[in-house]
Amino acid sequence: MTLNWFKFASPPAFYSLAGRLIPLFWGLTLILLVVGLYWGFFQTTDQLGGGNPQKEYYRIIFIHVSSAWMSMWLYFVMVAWAAIGLVFNTRLSFMMAKAIAPTGALFTFLALWTGAFWGRPSWGTYWDWDPRLTSELVLFFMYIGYMALHSAIDDIRRADRASALLAIVGLVMVPVIFWSINCPDPNQCAALHQRSNLTKIDGNILFAMLTMSLAFWMYSFATTFMRLRSLILTREAESVWVQELLIHRGEQ
Repeated sequence: MTLNWFKFASPPAFYSLAGRLIPLFWGLTLILLVVGLYWGFFQTTDQLGGGNPQKEYYRIIFIHVSSAWMSMWLYFVMVAWAAIGLVFNTRLSFMMAKAIAPTGALFTFLALWTGAFWGRPSWGTYWDWDPRLTSELVLFFMYIGYMALHSAIDDIRRADRASALLAIVGLVMVPVIFWSINCPDPNQCAALHQRSNLTKIDGNILFAMLTMSLAFWMYSFATTFMRLRSLILTREAESVWVQELLIHRGEQ
């Protein structure tokens, strides 16, 4: 049996598929969150300072790093869907991009917020105009700008295209964020933030961090699909299949 993936480009087909997948993603989110938090808090005590209270604040990395990764990844995915919408003029692609934006903005804010709490005991300040912090803040503004621009234009098609172009322009921030922390020559772009290097991370810490990242990824799927289903119903409100769906729900 062959599966025709192109049929899911249709809003009615994807609406049904998303409805079946949402409970699965919520379940995976809960399981992975429990495992990740347990491993991070109870299986990494020696690596994170043990009984030394001055080292306990490092536990925030399991939230901070994972949310920062997701903030960049979701922006890239949002731009990819927006670009597909511009090239192929597919309604579902624009709706997918719009559905991703709030979740991406949430993770970007979470990365900034947890970073501030991490920075206070680490650097002695909640905020510094460090390249990594500043570029992440600009990424947050790009998410907000995308959503604000889309909401400011009454015509849906014009809003989709205009916000998609803004998102594509803002994509430059993703490599900027990466290179602001992984600069080829640290002497030329010094930053308070540590350089990222997964090969030097303890196995227990890495496991907890990756598990939390997967949990956030599953959460992104769940919330995006929920938001997308709402967008589909709103934009397709006048279509026959939505009217039939509403009648069927009313009969139940």
